[in-house]
Amino acid sequence: MISERERQISERDRPHRRGGPGVPPILNTLAAWSWRVIVIGALIYVIAMIIARLSFVALPVAIAFLLTALLFPLTNRLRAARLRPIYATWITMLVAFAFIGGVGFIIGVRANEEFPGLVAQIQQTARDAQNWLITGPFHLKEAQIADFVEDLTRQLDQQRGQITSTVLSGATAIIEVLASIVLLLFITFFLLKDGDRIWSWFLRAFGAAAPRVDRAGRAAWRTLSHYVLGTVAVAAVHGLIIGVVLAGMRVPLWAPLAVLVFLASFIPIVGIFFAGAIATLVVFGAQGWVYALVFVGILIVEQQLENHVLQPLIVGRALEFHPLAIILVLAVGGVLGGIAGAAVAVPVAAVIYRALPELRKDEPPALPPAPGTPPETPPPPGAGDAVRETPSR
Repeated sequence: MISERERQISERDRPHRRGGPGVPPILNTLAAWSWRVIVIGALIYVIAMIIARLSFVALPVAIAFLLTALLFPLTNRLRAARLRPIYATWITMLVAFAFIGGVGFIIGVRANEEFPGLVAQIQQTARDAQNWLITGPFHLKEAQIADFVEDLTRQLDQQRGQITSTVLSGATAIIEVLASIVLLLFITFFLLKDGDRIWSWFLRAFGAAAPRVDRAGRAAWRTLSHYVLGTVAVAAVHGLIIGVVLAGMRVPLWAPLAVLVFLASFIPIVGIFFAGAIATLVVFGAQGWVYALVFVGILIVEQQLENHVLQPLIVGRALEFHPLAIILVLAVGGVLGGIAGAAVAVPVAAVIYRALPELRKDEPPALPPAPGTPPETPPPPGAGDAVRETPSR
């Protein structure tokens, strides 16, 4: 028989024997966590590489979920009006197409009318800038400016072959983009029409864990819907304010620039700087540096209003992300998927952030039956395996 004293000594020395002679327990713990972190990091890396290789499919699927979250309220209202799912989905898609087509037509007409005037104004601004360089504080000579323009033209001629190859590769990219758009529309249509049936079919694969996955999926969908609707509202306010300012300054192409600001607002932090820089250059070319400085000031004030009022009130509840986390997520999404990857990176991260706690949460305890309530008869075996599906046609 082993005495109590010997048993205590054996229990105390067991971690050292398990990790090797003379290995402290903290080092054993760090080693155990290290290989787990390495395995998780390798798994994340493999998943990222798979997504990068399948970006032709992954990006349309992600964007289709965003569009579905945006359009589903209309589809749901049409279904509540006792329309069949197929009719409600078609009406939703046609309304979306009509809206996009109408906006595109208006922008095209405005661009066709105002583009020649913009070119003339830019030429006048360039002549004024040239005169200022000659008569202003720099006192440059016309020969120096002519040499600079000639050098720039020569460099463009030398890069003509590279530009041509870029255009050809761009044509291939356009074909891929069109194919992705077709795939995106198909996915959006079926998610709007059969989203509930697809989700029920998906839950069958998890067996006893289906309720936990269902809670996580519903939390993720609420987060995605709140994010998309809130971002659209913020982007609309942003584009409307910038459009009114540009129209008030009588800047040509103010409508396309307002739409550009609206679309760029879907990429947090980074998108508005890109769209604002383009709009500032157009204002400078059309109206001069005074109007450009005024526009930059209005853009900064409007951006602060968005960051401190609109985003926290409308979108912040769905994300609760620190700006550093948003920048890192945007960087990862941009590396993996370019502009489209940066646009979907933040909502994807928000969905994962909201779904994981629901996956870890335990089932709520069942309430005890009320006094005097007869016990429920258990269902026959296999009765809970079948998922009732109502025909959608």
